[in-house]
Parts: sequence; C-alpha cells; structure tokens
Amino acid sequence: MFVLIAGGGRTGAQLASFLVAQNHEVHLIEDRRDVLSHIHRDLPTEVIYEGHAIDPQVLERAGVARAQVLAACLGGDADNLSICFLARTRYRVPRTIACINNPRNAWLFNKDFHVDVALNQADILASLIEQEMSLGDMMTLLKLRRGRFSLVEEKIPPGALAVGVAIKDLPLPPNSVIAAIIRHGDIVIPRGPLCLDVGDEVLAIVDADGAEDLARLLGRPGAS
Repeated sequence: MFVLIAGGGRTGAQLASFLVAQNHEVHLIEDRRDVLSHIHRDLPTEVIYEGHAIDPQVLERAGVARAQVLAACLGGDADNLSICFLARTRYRVPRTIACINNPRNAWLFNKDFHVDVALNQADILASLIEQEMSLGDMMTLLKLRRGRFSLVEEKIPPGALAVGVAIKDLPLPPNSVIAAIIRHGDIVIPRGPLCLDVGDEVLAIVDADGAEDLARLLGRPGAS
C-alpha cells in the first residue's frame, strides 16, 4: 500500500516509521527545517519530501496521484481540511485520514471536505474511558470492522455468573462468540460441554450492543 503523509511532526513521523517497518511504501512531506533534521535521522531519505504539503507541485512530486491513502497530520486544522479536499477532488485519492488539533473544529471534518476518517484525540480518550468504566474488568484488545466488533479478554473471578456453566448453556448476548480460553497457561478450545472455571481467561468477540451484557456474565458480580 502506498501512503502519503502530510506533516512530519510526532504523529506523522511515528506513523511513517510504523508503516515503513510494515514494508508499505511511504512518502512524507514536511517543510520545517528543525523537524526535517530530526526525521532525517529516523526515516530513510527516499521517504522524505521537502516542501509545504498544501502546494500542488510538492504533492505531485511526492506522488499524490497514485497514493492509496493520504494522512493529513499537519499542525493546523485548516491545512488538514484543505489537503484532504485537494487530494480527493483534484487527485482522486481514494482514502483520506485527518488529525483534528482543536476539538472545537471536529464538526468540520466530514464528507463535505472529503475526510473519510477524522482522528479526534479528545473523543477517542473519552470513548475509551467510558468503555473501560462500563465494562468493569473486561479489557478490549482489538477493534474490528471499524469498531463495530471488539476482541475482549476477561479473567473469570469468583462468583461470576458463568462459573460452572457449560459454554453451550451460557446466555451469551447476540452477535458474540467465545473464541478461546486460556486455562493454567494452556489454550483450551471452547467446545459446548466445557464448563468455565474461576481463573479462566476468556477471549471473546462481541459487538458494541452486547459488550456490557457479556461483561456482566463473565465479570465480578455487581461490577457493571
């Protein structure tokens, strides 16, 4: 995959480093001399393109016409909106991602400016805190299908509703499935007759609507 990153600050540089390590093709655009001197130490020279990312000539030199994803990580929200709009309308980049610097500007990052994914750190943190509070001890390991499903982990405590109940008899919420059980350091296949026991680490996939019900079933009594 070819990803074009606008902005070499901490977010842009770390994203570039991660993608390069995953063997993706990456070009990063940055114009600040102090930032350039830093990222030249961390990234291959061929990844870095000097210039202002809003300049069409710089974008074209960096290969925007064939980019599959554009990530706007500039320090100004107006610049991030402008480059997403330009990338889609002029260069037909199929996927745009933009960082929101000021949460008050979040309402602007929508389809009108051709922003496919807007990363608002304030919303992300609030969502994580709310989720952790609502799910008690259950831990979210991975988001799937754009956040519709989650891979979660719960260590069964004493008194949990699921203790001593066969998997086939568990009142699991709809759109949820137990994927694996770790018992005494070994993975146990979650077959129907198997009963859950205290200390079992349960890995499950569940949608957003069923997460709290699953946490009540597997977690501490009265925790959620």
